[in-house]
Amino acid sequence: MYQLALLYLAAVLAGFSLIVVTLLATFLGTVAPTLVAIGAVAVIVFSLAILYLALRALFNKHLK
Repeated sequence: MYQLALLYLAAVLAGFSLIVVTLLATFLGTVAPTLVAIGAVAVIVFSLAILYLALRALFNKHLK
């Protein structure tokens, strides 16, 4: 369970790095909007997955 959460956290950080790299690298000007969109979607999806895992763990602990 914790390994999956760490994997999702790594994916969130990778999404943030895609967003930041477009701000720092000027030679990526043509693909910058695409990278920002991919990074934003990755951050949103994997953040929701981490929240789902946390809520599932919380409710499983209280229901037992």
